[in-house]
Amino acid sequence: MSEKQRTVKGIVKVNGIGLHTGLEVNLEIHPAPDNHGYKFQRVDLDGKPIIKADVDYVVSTERGTTLEQNNAKVHTTEHVLAALYGSQVDNALITIDGPEIPIMDGSSLKFVEAIEKVGYEDQNTERTYFELSENIPWEDEEKGIEFLAIPDVNYRLTVMVDYQSPALGTQHASMYHIGEFKSEISMCRTFVFLKELEYLAKNDLIKGGDLDNAIVMVERPEVSQDELTKLAKLLGKEDLKVSVEGIGVLNSTKLQFENEPARHKLLDIVGDLALIGKPIKAHILAARPGHYGNVEFAKVLKAQIKKQQTKGKTFDLSKEPLYNINDIEKMLPHRFPFLMVDKIMEITEDSIWGVKNITMNEPIFTGHFPGNPVFPGVLQVEAMAQVGGIFALSKVEEAHLYSTYFMKINNVKFKQKVLPGDSVVFELTLMSPIRRGLVEMSGKAYVNGKEVAEAEMLAQIVKDKV
Repeated sequence: MSEKQRTVKGIVKVNGIGLHTGLEVNLEIHPAPDNHGYKFQRVDLDGKPIIKADVDYVVSTERGTTLEQNNAKVHTTEHVLAALYGSQVDNALITIDGPEIPIMDGSSLKFVEAIEKVGYEDQNTERTYFELSENIPWEDEEKGIEFLAIPDVNYRLTVMVDYQSPALGTQHASMYHIGEFKSEISMCRTFVFLKELEYLAKNDLIKGGDLDNAIVMVERPEVSQDELTKLAKLLGKEDLKVSVEGIGVLNSTKLQFENEPARHKLLDIVGDLALIGKPIKAHILAARPGHYGNVEFAKVLKAQIKKQQTKGKTFDLSKEPLYNINDIEKMLPHRFPFLMVDKIMEITEDSIWGVKNITMNEPIFTGHFPGNPVFPGVLQVEAMAQVGGIFALSKVEEAHLYSTYFMKINNVKFKQKVLPGDSVVFELTLMSPIRRGLVEMSGKAYVNGKEVAEAEMLAQIVKDKV
């Protein structure tokens, strides 16, 4: 079913500190127009520079994903981007008055809750997905990272993490569709190993880290109190009460899920892959992912988007049609020379696609641009309407007793000439559920995978025969 893009209904306001900088920051998520995508704005800098949330602008993946554009940086972008993507917000301007996104509780949940509190605003433009036409593998053998994307009707993720750690072991996490993000993924917190803390502290990182916004994994059965006190001082948190009770987590923090670390890695993937600039329909499998691998794979997917756009959309015209011309004549009242559909290839719950073969024998060519045969745009719209009419009639019993009457056609565009020899594929998708016999569809016409025309149509099914 056709989906519209959406943004937030009002300004979403969040305040917190950056995990690595330790600086307090005010973040606001503002409504943005159709096709805006995600953009950050540093309102604390001269000129209030904007940084596009695009994988091409990633400059660092050290302990988080950092973007830079227009001489401005924004650090640790993944959790707020995951919240926006997981909430299916397509367009947003994220303003911050500091260099780093606030860490909140180490997950995306606070952002999701703040977004939901403000609500959503549907927009006019149709949401277009990145849908795979082939399997896309990627790996970094040296780092042991593997990714694979395969075609799927949903955005599905499967993650495996293996740190060869007695505290973490091997964990798996899955998200079967984006609707599971809030309830299954958004609250899963970032984690760090106890052995990493000293290095991170000495390298001027995790200044804003504490046991409220990160899970600290402990791999040794015994850690001295002196070591913990020294570590707390190094982190600038001398008053922090720290205890270890064997292998597990610091302060016996209760994990929300047994595989919370793996689920957080999945959360990071959602945030980092949001940088490709399109909602995704694919099953992505990841082994031992991290921000580096996520970003590298995002670059691969973005390149695939460009490749598919250049190649155009693919349709299998060699398969057996669902309806041949004899079947179509039983459904539509049209006959030569006004029957504009040769075969219907596929009908789903909310879509249909069919084919019209253009030949020089079309009677229209005797009077339309003689010597320069171009199939008229108005007849392309009629052919599209007939395909839509077959879809509408396929949804009623005793279709031969019904007729389809078109009531309105909007947003018609012609993008390329259609010539004799072309096979035109018409693909139509429901824009809203069928009610009271009214059928609203969005249609596109393709030749060799390239879009040649589009239109939006409203028709009514009427039982006018006995």
